[in-house]
Order: sequence, then C-alpha cells, then structure tokens
Amino acid sequence: MNILRNILAVLVGLVVGSYVNMFIIKFGSPYFPLPEGVNPNDMESIKANIHLYSFKHFITPWLAHAVGVLVGAILTAIIAATYKARLALIIGAFFLLGGIAMVYMLPQTPIWFILADLVLAYIPMAWLGGKLGMMINKK
Repeated sequence: MNILRNILAVLVGLVVGSYVNMFIIKFGSPYFPLPEGVNPNDMESIKANIHLYSFKHFITPWLAHAVGVLVGAILTAIIAATYKARLALIIGAFFLLGGIAMVYMLPQTPIWFILADLVLAYIPMAWLGGKLGMMINKK
C-alpha cells in the first residue's frame, strides 16, 4: 500500500507542479510582456527573437519553474507514505530534466539564466518543498 501511495504522491506532484508552472507562465506574462512580435507558443519565434529579451523577460519562466517544483514537492511530501524527502527530490529531478531539455531547444538563452534556472530552480526548491511538506504533515 505504501508503494502505491508513494507512486500517487509523485504523480500528483508532477501533474500539479506542471499545472502551477503553466499557470504562472500564462498569467505572469502580462506583467512582463515579451518583445513585440514574439509568439510564446512558437519555439521558432522564441529562438529567432531571444536576443531581444532582457532580464525582465526571464523572471516569469524562472518563477514558473521554481514555484512549480516547490508546490509539486510539497504535495509529494505531504501525500507520500515513506521516503518523503527523496520523493520530493524526484520531483525536482524530473523538472530538472525538462530544464536541461529546454537548454537544448533554446541554446541561444543567456548563460546567466541557464545557470540560475538549472542550479537554483529545481533541486533546491524540491529540497525546500520536501522540508515544508514534512513540516505541514506533522501538524
């Protein structure tokens, strides 16, 4: 029974974390609108225009990645029967793989953002989410 609960915890963490990520991307973008002519739903448009991006254009994606992992890891740690911290880190690892894939899809992305995203948004947020989820679970 613990195994099924742990699998469910990871699946819920991945699905809800992904939803939170997309929610922030969708509703955060109006606060930091993309440069004129960029279609955020078209990877080729992003690739062709990423040189027009400034710091503010990277705030929303970074927050989406970090908060999506954080929420997914918290839920995973709350739902999991055992190995709560490890399973929360698995959420971070899955999202990290997505971040690495994005680096390959958008190689023109500035190195500072790649480092900030890959180093700060995934594993640290999963670790924090695991800790927070375990604290919430104790109450």
